[in-house]
Amino acid sequence: MKPLQRKPDWLKIKLVSEQEAQHFKEIKQMMRSKTLHTVCEEARCPNLHECWASRTATFMILGDICTRACRFCAVNSGLPTELDLQEPERVAEAAEQMGLRHCVITSVARDDLADGGAQIFAMTIRAVKERLPFCDVEVLIPDFQGNWDALYTVLDAKPHVLNHNVETVERLSDRVRAKAKYRRSLELLQRSKEYSPKIPTKSSIMVGVGETWDEILHTMDDLRAVQCDILTIGQYLQPSTKHLPVERYYTPEEFDRLREEGMKRGFSHVESGPLVRSSYHAREQKEAAVRVLES
Repeated sequence: MKPLQRKPDWLKIKLVSEQEAQHFKEIKQMMRSKTLHTVCEEARCPNLHECWASRTATFMILGDICTRACRFCAVNSGLPTELDLQEPERVAEAAEQMGLRHCVITSVARDDLADGGAQIFAMTIRAVKERLPFCDVEVLIPDFQGNWDALYTVLDAKPHVLNHNVETVERLSDRVRAKAKYRRSLELLQRSKEYSPKIPTKSSIMVGVGETWDEILHTMDDLRAVQCDILTIGQYLQPSTKHLPVERYYTPEEFDRLREEGMKRGFSHVESGPLVRSSYHAREQKEAAVRVLES
């Protein structure tokens, strides 16, 4: 196994203030009391404290065991045992208690379910919107194994943003992602835009797993070809020695260049930086996309 590489200075996370630490502790206790999971914790997101402090959080529904074992992801994989029909209401209660302004809902992949969990997604969207009518609801969904009726079930609940990540360039997709297919991901984004043109679509690329610069630009072109509105680009960080190694670290200047390349291609918003993750500054991303769609 290749050892974990030493991270460059620009990947250092700022120190957490005492107030932020206390805020995190309170929210974590509340989440556990409602037996809820957040991808912020499960995926070891470096921006957790900042996002929670700005009233943005990403709930992970449908349990904490994924039926896939992607080689970049820190979430546990195996055979899920739970399907909690009360979970949507508990997520909504938690979002209300946190006073969220932007609620992101994602899930583990549930290939064991006929609809991949789409109905639970829809129930959760509706529950949050009912309790928090002024809160944006974004969903980060799996590919539902190409079950487009499942996609439409989610879209019929009218989330404010539909997010599905391609994660990497086409050449590396089969190596990096388990069962997910690059072209199927593009089709999902295309079908979403065709079915609900006014809902902004979003995707994410992580860099540092062996892609070339030209491949990143080609991936941007592929996403724009299916009218993807928002793009996030971040540095892949190896969760453990069992996961894919980091092939190289991109500099902040390179991330700036990638943002410029994305904006030139017509994305309404590109969030690009070493510590950027899919839901980082999610509220600002959505507002930028809506301005473009309504103009």
